[in-house]
Amino acid sequence: MKYTHLGRTGVTVSRICLGCMSYGTPDWRPWVHDSKASAPFFKRAIEVGINFFDTADMYSLGVSEEVTGKWLREYGNLDEIVIGTKVFFPMNGRPNMGGLSRKHIQQACEDSLRRLGVDTIDLYQIHRLDPDTPMEEMLAALDQLVTQGKVRYIGASSMYAWQFQRLLSMSERNGWARFVTMQNHYNLVYREEEREMMPLCEDEGIGVIPWSPLARGMLAGTRRKLGDSSTSRSSTDGLDQILYDQPSDWDVVEAVKKVAAERGEPAARVALAWLLSKPAVTAPIVGATKLEHLDDAIAAAEIELSPEEVAILEAPYRAHPVKGLAAPKS
Repeated sequence: MKYTHLGRTGVTVSRICLGCMSYGTPDWRPWVHDSKASAPFFKRAIEVGINFFDTADMYSLGVSEEVTGKWLREYGNLDEIVIGTKVFFPMNGRPNMGGLSRKHIQQACEDSLRRLGVDTIDLYQIHRLDPDTPMEEMLAALDQLVTQGKVRYIGASSMYAWQFQRLLSMSERNGWARFVTMQNHYNLVYREEEREMMPLCEDEGIGVIPWSPLARGMLAGTRRKLGDSSTSRSSTDGLDQILYDQPSDWDVVEAVKKVAAERGEPAARVALAWLLSKPAVTAPIVGATKLEHLDDAIAAAEIELSPEEVAILEAPYRAHPVKGLAAPKS
């Protein structure tokens, strides 16, 4: 496994981050593995050197954090591991159980610490911006968690680049903890982030950890056509049909298949290798519901694409409406 630093921090992370949304309870989503079925994925990840894991409090309504913490304590050395989790989405419909108020951030952090079974969260991320909470209140609350030693670093997720720049500037002016990562929607099918967010992150030394690096499985060759909902996740998730609905999206899929066939590699490896070739990308967040998904991600870190292959992969792309910034409905 190859390693890099998490943005401009001194923290060492693997070039692949295991996304833990797939581990928790199938009561939340039918494609989610329960604790017992999740264990082999964590064991395999640790064995091959993956030390970066990402979850969120709302995944399986907290059970994902419990499962993630359990198996990382069982199979890994927490001193070597970097655990990221996220806050924002409501855990239920009652008051103060979601958002980014000081009250909810503090309460949610305590709950995540308990579920993960750790004393400190390595990377605490805002899952989306909260339009109802002033940025100053959110940033001050996050800074307090860092000062208290409950959080080591803070990260952000999908938003406009101007919003992210405003947050970075506000932190610097007030001497507050600064975001070190951006978890954004970025893959070969959706590249709108290249207009402003990616250059901003590269210039500011922000580590980019893209979500949906395989476009909900489209780039892994699991779909037969655009809008195909034949997989367990696509038939219940629905986000793929919202995020990826342009005819040119399938042209990108075909380009990935072409390069993969010429290389004799699975399509997923080629798509992930493309992401890993981008200077600002620290580690794509890869979900795995089959062990071969994990094996493809591991192998992708060793692939170097030629300039000609990159050109073939990027040529079919057409501009998209901005997608993935708003809070998706659960």
